[in-house]
Parts: sequence; structure tokens; C-alpha cells
Amino acid sequence: MDRPEPAVTSGEDYRTIPALLARQARERGSAAALAGPDGRLSYAELHDAAREVTRAVMATGLRPGEAAAIWAPNSARWIVTALGLLGAGAVLAPIGTRLRGPEAADILARSRSRLLFTVRGFLGSDYVHMLAESGRALPDLTELVLLSDVADPDVSPSGIDSAASPPNSTTAVPQEDRPAPVASWSEFLESASATSVSEADRRAEAVEPEDIADLLFTSGTTGAPKGVLATHGQALDVFEQWAGTVGLRPDDRYLLVNPFSHAFGLKAGIVACLLRAACMAPVARFDPAAVAELIDRERITVLTGPPTLFHDLVRAARPLPTVRLAGTGGATIPVSLIERIRDTLGIEHVFTAYGLTESIGVVSICPPGAPAELIATTVGKALPGSEIRIIGPDGVTLSAGATGEIAVRGANVMRGYLDNPAATADAIDTDGWLRTGDVGALDSEGYLRITDRLKDMFVVGGFNAYPAEIERILLAHPGIADVAVIGIPDDRLGEVAAAFLVPREPNLTEATVLDWARSRLAGYKLPRHIHIVDSLPRNASGKIRKPDLRVNGPASPHTA
Repeated sequence: MDRPEPAVTSGEDYRTIPALLARQARERGSAAALAGPDGRLSYAELHDAAREVTRAVMATGLRPGEAAAIWAPNSARWIVTALGLLGAGAVLAPIGTRLRGPEAADILARSRSRLLFTVRGFLGSDYVHMLAESGRALPDLTELVLLSDVADPDVSPSGIDSAASPPNSTTAVPQEDRPAPVASWSEFLESASATSVSEADRRAEAVEPEDIADLLFTSGTTGAPKGVLATHGQALDVFEQWAGTVGLRPDDRYLLVNPFSHAFGLKAGIVACLLRAACMAPVARFDPAAVAELIDRERITVLTGPPTLFHDLVRAARPLPTVRLAGTGGATIPVSLIERIRDTLGIEHVFTAYGLTESIGVVSICPPGAPAELIATTVGKALPGSEIRIIGPDGVTLSAGATGEIAVRGANVMRGYLDNPAATADAIDTDGWLRTGDVGALDSEGYLRITDRLKDMFVVGGFNAYPAEIERILLAHPGIADVAVIGIPDDRLGEVAAAFLVPREPNLTEATVLDWARSRLAGYKLPRHIHIVDSLPRNASGKIRKPDLRVNGPASPHTA
């Protein structure tokens, strides 16, 4: 299979992430690897910094194949730590910054993480204290390392220089708030002296392509989060194809806004940049004005994120002349947004993609240069080297245009769920096809259209209704900026649609929306309940938390 021109030569010598980093350090050592207020490193310096972390990790006694967690916002030190852990043969188990103490403790316990790297005070959250308050026993956790010794990375960046860490910083952590012994960043790195550079290099070289690289937990929007196992080889295979398809280049400067605790940030961000030796500029949290300034200052050329990120940047109406490539996905996208990214922000190349944690982050890509209508209404074609088919309830492949469950097969299928063989068998059949749980259709040219989640579909008087389809229609209304649709119980019809709308203009009313929608939606699809809200609840990856909408409930009903 032909591969796009990479920044390194394809071969077994970089079939793992540590080997890839070592090769980039040798061949592109002077190229910028990290940029921004959080620290600057070349690829040679990034390799050295990651190896120092590997040495310190080995000094803790962590063995290859054991898990280590990072619970912190995006930063240069997050990247260095993750690469150092992978070099030590650890399984990386990221934790989302929006999770609460019991949720994080559950991931730590289920992953049997030996180490936790975290911060105190990010956006007012004290993660160490939250863990202590959870009351969860964590017998496998042997050490907790503070990535930042300042109160809040948004106020004072964590940086990458161990000398910036003040001594005795752990004295600020009360004993009762310590789920495990706590070390400051400088204290942790001091322990690296117990392991030689050659020992660390041998540990990194011993990592195999089939070794598990990361353990990402699903968002849990439709059930309890499950741990997804993926290998080094998979990450590199999948994102070599992703980088080639979207056109990521060695001279790119990539703003990493998507959380590293998700596949979009970790793999379409860090791993993709490593493959192309592109420069990474991590951002702890998204603020439109601050991000626009950072883009200008750092001459950012690549920007990816959920549609809400681009809605906010478009609303600011500030051109981003240095950015040549924008990518989005993960939610319904109006055609007008693609047009505004191009016209208002001045970003010529826009792509969309579709994936899930179980598919190593990618199923399909609609590449840059496609018409706005195609980019907004489809998620493109299958990732090169993989296959997509649409199946019915009986598992039979459906013809072009027919709607059914999306299944994918290829390198982008997880190794399985952590400690859950039954769920793995339910998700992946004996022929290697992953059932995504998403509903869609393939056209005759192989372009995939997402209809909805199987679990989100509801039945109105015997007719199947798909929220994503209704959302797509409502988003065409010029006065609607964002929308979420759910099915709610109805005495007569069983279920009906309830729409939650974020207005683009202040005079939007329920009556005007209904009048507009009646000519565009079949009667059974028309929302019987409309709720105008300031914003929609989303998780860190941009997905709407629809269970929260069901808890809040709809507004007064309207007659269709």
C-alpha cells in the first residue's frame, strides 16, 4: 500500500512511538518540536527531556506494561511526560480534566495505575484533594507527581524546566490530601540519576509495536466508560494515513487545543505531529481571544477542534491569516460554518473526520478541498487501508444509500476493552468488524453520512426518528447557532422530539422556529417541545451530554 510522503522513512525502526521520537531527534533534531508560552524545545531537546522522564519513571520501579495516568490540562510538560512514560514501556492512561474525584479514582483503580501525574488548582479544581475526597482505595498507586508547582497553569504556565519548580513545593499538600506519596516535578526528576541513559535507551528500544501504548476511556455519554486498548503500531499506522490524507506537513505549527485525554488530542495531535516532525503548541483551555493572539504570535498553520471552537472564532470575526488547514468533527456541522471558516477566518483548507475511541480515533475523512456541502453533510471516505460497511439488524451488509449500523475493519480497530471480553466480543465480530453503534449510509462513491447513534434513535408513532437528521435541518435556520434534539416520552405517540436551541440572534422564538421547520421536516420529526437556552452541555471532546438535557427536561409542548 502506497503511503503519503512522510518526514521520516517508513520502516521497522520507528514502529513504536519511542523509536519514532528517537529517529526524529536524530534526523530533524534542530526542528522546533514545542512552542508557545508553555516552553520551547527542538526535537533533539524533546527527546532528551522525555528520556529524563523515562529514567525517573524506571527509578520508581514501574515495569513495562504497567499503567501510569496523567490528570492535567494540555501543556508542554504533559507531552514530555507522556513520551517519557511510553519510553519506559508504560501504558498511558489519560484522565479528562472535567472529571470529578470519584470518576478519576475509578479510572485509576480500573487501570491499576502505578503513577499519577497531576496539577493543583487548574480552573479552581484541586485534583489531589478531589481524589482524597472520593474515598476510593487505590492500592496500586505508588506515587503522585505534581506536573506544575504553581496554582493555576492558566495564570503561570507549568513550563518544562525542572529548575522552575520551587523546592519543598509538596509541603503545601496536606497529608490527608495525599492518596499516595507526593513528589514535586523537580523531586521526581532528581530520581532520574538512579537510572543510566543507556538503561533508559534499552528500555525504550525494547518496546514492541504490538505493546499497548494507551488506555483511553470512552466518554460515557450513553453508559459507563469502558477502557479501550490500542497499540503503538496501530497509532502510527492510523495516523500516518490521517496525516497524509489531511495534508499535515513537516513545517506545520499545530495548535493543540483538543484535550490530550481524548484520541483527537493525543493521536491526531501529538502522534500526528511526531510523524511529520511538526511543531506542537499546546493550549490548556480554549479562550477565543487568547487563542487568536497565540495563533498570530506563534504563526500557527494548523487548527483542529469541535465545531463549537470554530463557531466562537467566527463570531469574533478575526481573520487568521497564518492558518492554512482547519479540521473539525464530532458533531453536526452546518454548511454555513464551513463557508465561514473559509470566508471569515480566511482558512482555505478545511476537512472533517469521523471516529470513535474504539476506532483509534478515525473511521473516515472528508479531505481539504472538497465542496463545503460535502464536507458538512458527509464525513468522507474510509481511512486508507480500512473498510466501512453498513449492516442491518441481522448483520447483513446493506446496499448503497441504505441506512444501518456503521461497521469498520482495519488497523483502526481497538485491541479490545480492558478486562471486559464480553463487551469486546459484542463490539468486534469474528471477522474483525467493529460495530460502531452509529447509524449512517454510504453513497455510491463511498462517502459516509452519519445519521445518528443507535441509542439516540427514538420512535414516533411507529416511525424511526434520528436526532442528528433533525439537528442538521434546524441548523440551516439563520437564527440558530447550536442545537440538540432528544426523544422524550409522549402518551399518544410513545416518543416525540424535543429541541434545545442556542440562538444566533436575540429575537428567535419558538413560534418562528416551528413555522420555519414545518415546511422542512416531516410531521413526526417536528419537535413537539422547544427550549431556547444559552448553551448546550458538552464534554471535553465537544460531544453534547444528552443525558443532562433529559435531566433538565423540555419546555412547554407545542402542537405540530
